Amino acid sequence: MTLLEAQRRMAAAIMLPLASRDRIARRAPGVLTMEKEASAFIKPSSRLSSLERLEIYSRSYWFRLLDSFLDDFPGLASILGARAFDRLARAYLAGCPSRSFTLRNLGSQLEEWLGQHPEFAGGHPGLALDMVRLEWAHIVAFDGPAEAALGAEDLAELKPGLRLGLQPYISLLELDYPVDDFRVRTNSNVEDLAATSNVASGRARRGAPRAARPPQEQVFVAVHRLDLSVYYRRLTREQFQLLCALRAGRSIARSIETSFEGSSVDPGDIPELLRMWFSAWAQFGWLTPRRRTNGGSDQ
Repeated sequence: MTLLEAQRRMAAAIMLPLASRDRIARRAPGVLTMEKEASAFIKPSSRLSSLERLEIYSRSYWFRLLDSFLDDFPGLASILGARAFDRLARAYLAGCPSRSFTLRNLGSQLEEWLGQHPEFAGGHPGLALDMVRLEWAHIVAFDGPAEAALGAEDLAELKPGLRLGLQPYISLLELDYPVDDFRVRTNSNVEDLAATSNVASGRARRGAPRAARPPQEQVFVAVHRLDLSVYYRRLTREQFQLLCALRAGRSIARSIETSFEGSSVDPGDIPELLRMWFSAWAQFGWLTPRRRTNGGSDQ
């Protein structure tokens, strides 16, 4: 067996989902028992068998994934509670194993997966999905790429046909629950509370107990970063629609027109509102020059 073959067989073995009581899987890929597979490329020591030595790596790998997953989704853990979150994490990671060199991407498929497996959402799939969307947007905002920002001086005269872009790290979310406030309130509990749950293995798991479910309320949120910190900024419906239109490539004039359609805002107040909004967005560094693309029309 070559070194590469041994490495691949070991990786395949340790990445198999853990069995009950957090023991290594009983069978290796194919037909071999894990005990026979381990003995094929790991020597026993004076105190541990080949299988026991392999199990150390398997458990370390999975415990690291589970801890990282909790770090990324503390709000979801607060909604579900420690036990239910642990079940969800194990099922998701078994179905969507890590395929990146960085754990940053671990939860990239969670929204889609949870939508297909609502049985793991604790009876409130809409609330859980909103939290997943917010927490994934938090990850994107933290380390997503940035482009050159337009300053206030660049926006002194907004021509009707001008098109602007938004920073790629910004997420614009239309949510059915105020999960932004919920996460801010509960995140410190998840990080600071060393709560344990008696899962099957008896291994202590970090996490906050299930928190009270927030009432349903439609909110619009921009998830962004400023000075290396991530923030959730509430938007009015008009602000949300305006920013979405700009991101979609519409002109300033068309974006403003569509954002105020059906709005209760007094038309006389719109110019001052726009001045304040664009001034704040420029201060935050949200606005960028629009990239030119071939084709397309002003919608």
